[in-house]
Amino acid sequence: MAGENILVVDDDKNMLEVLRFRLEAEGYNVSTTTNAKNALSMAKDELFDLALIDLKLAVTGKDGIELMQDLNPISPEMPVIILTAHGTIETAVDAMKQGAYSYLTKPYDRQDLLLQIRKGLEKSSLSREIRRLKALVGERYGFENIVSKSKKMQEVMEQVSRSAETESNVCIYGESGTGKELIAKSLHLLSSRKNKPFVAINCAAIPEGLLEGELFGHEKGAFTNALRQKRGFFAQANGGSILLDEISEMSESMQVKLLRILQEKQFYPLGGERPITVDVRIISATNKNLEDEVKKGNFREDLFYRVHVIPIYLSPLRERKEDIPLLVDHFITKFAKRMKKGISGISTPALQKLLSHSWPGNVRELRNTIEYAVAMTTHDVLDEDVILQAKPIEKDQLKPLKETKNEFERDYISNVLSLTGGNVSKAARLAGKHRPDFYDLLKKHNLKPTDFRNPNKRMK
Repeated sequence: MAGENILVVDDDKNMLEVLRFRLEAEGYNVSTTTNAKNALSMAKDELFDLALIDLKLAVTGKDGIELMQDLNPISPEMPVIILTAHGTIETAVDAMKQGAYSYLTKPYDRQDLLLQIRKGLEKSSLSREIRRLKALVGERYGFENIVSKSKKMQEVMEQVSRSAETESNVCIYGESGTGKELIAKSLHLLSSRKNKPFVAINCAAIPEGLLEGELFGHEKGAFTNALRQKRGFFAQANGGSILLDEISEMSESMQVKLLRILQEKQFYPLGGERPITVDVRIISATNKNLEDEVKKGNFREDLFYRVHVIPIYLSPLRERKEDIPLLVDHFITKFAKRMKKGISGISTPALQKLLSHSWPGNVRELRNTIEYAVAMTTHDVLDEDVILQAKPIEKDQLKPLKETKNEFERDYISNVLSLTGGNVSKAARLAGKHRPDFYDLLKKHNLKPTDFRNPNKRMK
């Protein structure tokens, strides 16, 4: 590729000219400097796709690793290749551990230089594309799918990003209301199939007698009332992705037919005499444990191994309560705008009520709760009188004392941090703890104060 912007930093002016000449001959736009300060200024004014930085910058007193670290906040996705002389290989390897994309040893081979640059630019391009698509997914398919700050959901999005680069089948596990379909749509949009159809079907919502016709289609006259030909969901999804939601509810006979499609990439429509060949990525979703269903004899083992190639597990909302204030803020904004109400936020007692709830319906239940509250309130701040009205006390299954204490402690610390917006000093005072003791609790439960900081926080 050519036309990309490359920044070269080296205190050897002759080396700079050689690099400029070679890279411009390949069609790259090259900016050079011998000064780290100038490099930082240039990076703020212009978007660079890649940087070549000499390890030793004697002129400025700042080495290449320090400059790389200073450049990272300005352009975090820009790959950096460190240029180093013989005898400093160990330092260059250390630079890679600290974030450098690669390193080259002087004098370097011209082809090796160009190869490293091409690979680095490919990485830079992929990172920008994933960021763009994540933003697109967030705009189209919901705040809770992308903007969640909890560690568990961030790990899920990392899995989605990596899975999108493959063609492997994915199975999404999660309780009702956790956002399985949103994750499936995200996976599709981040994949190379993004410009092809995404088709979702709920296997539990369609009667067994109709499911085959819906999936595979039928020819005219295939059965009574088949007055015209119909394309099935698999044909509609050709080239794209199909989501088989609640796949665990599929009958054994349908499981056999689905297995045939996965093995042979073709199927017969009802009443059809010629097979239809399709190229479809299968994304499954279920609120059951498919391995347990296999043991019970409810799900075919051979089909399980076909659909369960990459499993993604969505945590219930009660296990990521640090997301609740962010979701509440998002839903208030969304429904206040839709209903044309001037609601500015939520009171502390109301938020505490939301944080104390166990959310059996997960994000969907929270969304409905806020929609109801926005519709019913007559004030500009949501108060507890419109939150979770007449909810019965939920009785959880009895757990061991140690597990229950740990869950309570983690929820309590999460709630305190949520109420204080991640301010550790205020949270420690509210909890009646010394700051060092409070930090020990954060470490124990793997909680980060930054996950609870919301710049748009509206708590009143």
